[in-house]
Amino acid sequence: MTVSASRFIVAFVTASSLAAAAQGAITYTASLNGVIEAPPNASPGTGEATLVYDPIARTYTLSTTFRDLLGVVTVAHIHAATANPFTGTAGVATPTPTFPGFPAGVSSGTYDVVLSSIATSSYNGAFITNNGGTALSAEAAFRSALDSGRAYLNIHSSLFPGGEIRGFFVPSPSAAAMLGLGGLVAMRRRR
Repeated sequence: MTVSASRFIVAFVTASSLAAAAQGAITYTASLNGVIEAPPNASPGTGEATLVYDPIARTYTLSTTFRDLLGVVTVAHIHAATANPFTGTAGVATPTPTFPGFPAGVSSGTYDVVLSSIATSSYNGAFITNNGGTALSAEAAFRSALDSGRAYLNIHSSLFPGGEIRGFFVPSPSAAAMLGLGGLVAMRRRR
């Protein structure tokens, strides 16, 4: 990524954050399954995830429920940013090897966590390094990936070490409208 592209992303996310601060928190949702894994699999596992970014408190709140995995959970994290929306793979953006306290050794469960969006502990070190070298630049890159459909939650299991179920985050309709992404959300819903 060029310096000018990086500056544009940071400026865009900063402007989005200021608009969001006036509007409140931004909610992203994801539906998880094996069909959209890379490569796709036939797992009957499903799940839902909600990630809420609070631009005033500078936090991310992740809530997820998953069920019917064929294997048992080994790790879970958010990957970002794929080259294209709703497809492909990317490196891990959030804490590695897994979110703190994510349930392991189970095939169904729930999880809730609040992470600071400006703390280095909320991101994978490589994600920080690859996105400007600071927690603030990582926050901007993470927000950009979330806003553009290029971030996904992946739950890895003993049977599918590369990921049993995953889902791309999509801004809620009100957030998408605020961010000017109505077409992106409509495109995602048609898939």
